[in-house]
Amino acid sequence: MSARASGGVPVAFLAAAVMTLSVVSALPAHAAPADPALTAAAPADPVPADPVPAVAASAVPPLPPGAETFGKSIKIASVRRHLERLQSIADAAGGNRAAATPGYDASAGYVASRLRAAGYRVTLQEFKISFFQERAAPVLRRIAPTAATYESGTRFRTMTYSGSGKVTAPVQGVDLTLPPSRAPSSTSGCEKSDFATFVRGNIALMQRGACSFQVKAELAQAAGASAVIIFNEGQAGEGIADRRPLVNGSLNVSSVTIPALGADFATGAALAARGTTAELSVDAESAPDRRTRNVIAESRHGDPDRVVMLGAHLDSVPAGPGINDNGSGSAAVLETALAAAPLRTRNRLRFAFWGAEELGLLGSKHYMAALTPAERAKIKLYLNFDMIASPNYVFGIYDGDSSDEDAETKPPSGSAEIEHLLQAYFKAARKPFQDSDFTGRSDYGPFIAVGIPSGGLFTGAEGIKSPEEAATFGGVAGVAYDKCYHQACDTIANIDDTALTVNTGAIAAAAFAYAHARDLPGGGTSGSLKTDGSRTGGAEAVAPGPAGRKGDGPGSGGGGLGRGHDVRDHAHDHGVHGPGVVLG
Repeated sequence: MSARASGGVPVAFLAAAVMTLSVVSALPAHAAPADPALTAAAPADPVPADPVPAVAASAVPPLPPGAETFGKSIKIASVRRHLERLQSIADAAGGNRAAATPGYDASAGYVASRLRAAGYRVTLQEFKISFFQERAAPVLRRIAPTAATYESGTRFRTMTYSGSGKVTAPVQGVDLTLPPSRAPSSTSGCEKSDFATFVRGNIALMQRGACSFQVKAELAQAAGASAVIIFNEGQAGEGIADRRPLVNGSLNVSSVTIPALGADFATGAALAARGTTAELSVDAESAPDRRTRNVIAESRHGDPDRVVMLGAHLDSVPAGPGINDNGSGSAAVLETALAAAPLRTRNRLRFAFWGAEELGLLGSKHYMAALTPAERAKIKLYLNFDMIASPNYVFGIYDGDSSDEDAETKPPSGSAEIEHLLQAYFKAARKPFQDSDFTGRSDYGPFIAVGIPSGGLFTGAEGIKSPEEAATFGGVAGVAYDKCYHQACDTIANIDDTALTVNTGAIAAAAFAYAHARDLPGGGTSGSLKTDGSRTGGAEAVAPGPAGRKGDGPGSGGGGLGRGHDVRDHAHDHGVHGPGVVLG
């Protein structure tokens, strides 16, 4: 997208925000955090009390002392101010904050500057991506046998890394199953033999299922297709995942040079009619070697060999500003980090704001690949927060104990403890909750892949809220959790304040609990630390005092365990590796 100013922030602001990415701070390792007004949280408005949770976990232990208080100390107004800044950045950058664009660079600059001011050691970890953006709105029309125009973003969408072009041609179905079978079973376009009778120059129409969109598109291109349309498979019903909505697809690389669209089932079924001719156009730009960055911030306190890590992706899709997806998770993690900055903790806190998640978890994958096995072993758990304020929300907690036996991804040992801790916060707040499967669609994926216990929260994306969920959580059954998912309407108006408040409290409570915990899900039990930093033999942690106050720490009755271990705080000692600029 262009960098023209289209909203309430002048281009000068955008340029100033981007400049922060190239500045190396001279803040010394022993410097105090910034002004308490910027970092310490004030007491929060109370979380509204609802009936006892409709979903209760058995044998969920209570929250550790101080965790609930710290969680509820985060003011929603502070989190919303971060969201308003991200919205302003998107407005000034052509409407989005997608990876490798001025909007993303400004977002990363804003987050890095706030963390640096709070006293964190901040690293901007750069990596290459295959960049993609649309220069004009795509078009899809049926010309024959009857005319119809389909709405972009509702009935169809350009696939990421699609090729460009304008095509008018007959539509030819490739191994379609219409009507669809009761259970997902389509292999449409997954084998070369599916294209044995394909007419070169036609538009290839395929169903979702069995193989990647990349495989389908490459086989269609090799068979001479002028364009590709992949539509949802069509299943719906009790006990079956809904495969009718719009396919929000991505190709893996920019090797497909013909236009590639995703569509909903109704659109695909209409285009599959005999004698259909369609017109479509895509005007997009792909670049295989753009650079973007992760923002990694590490505290100056706690044991560097016992890292508690929280993360959220900072990029949006090109279609919109991404304020729920995922400004919501980023803003909550940022405010948690600012509130936690004054704490003297037993364990090291590390916060990540990932780039290029929307292009295939590229930032978190790069981060994990850059760590040595020894550095990975220091990360005792990872908490991920992606879409925590959906307007038609549910309170989903990632299923760490694998209570859903049908889940495709089984999390590592230790993830159950994370799920139970988060459940304990919701029980204390008297809020209902339910399991959310690890589907591999967010940045916990690379952590689970190497065995790091993981957890997090999720309020729903394009899925449809069930009547049972509406009865439990409120909202509207039969409507998407976030009807603006991956669209231009994912603005500040797309945020539910109740979901944002409750989930931010849970995030902060978990950060506090694990920052002070003697035992962590990833293994290992630390001895306590004397105030001179030396080890003792396994004593219990000093109970933290009132959370979030600037004075917490040695001599103030709070904050825990003295000044922590290894206050030299060199980035290369603590697993913040890979190319990047170290700030602070």
